[in-house]
Amino acid sequence: MRTVDAFEAKTHLAALLDAVSAGEQITITRHGRPVARLVPPGDRPPANLAHTIEALKQFSQGQTLGGLTVQELRDAGRR
Repeated sequence: MRTVDAFEAKTHLAALLDAVSAGEQITITRHGRPVARLVPPGDRPPANLAHTIEALKQFSQGQTLGGLTVQELRDAGRR
């Protein structure tokens, strides 16, 4: 796996994308610390949008905002 710093990644993004499309994995660092990885896309099928929406609806059942409205929460965050 190749490692490049953020400046080089910004400067040579097109070349890095070519390398990734050929199967290479690249780690991008900032000040020597890894911050991101460029990897080829997996062979996962695209997410089923209808299933995802239904799962979110089920998850939200019974969830509350602590008795506050969205507007009240928004205004409280602006103080």
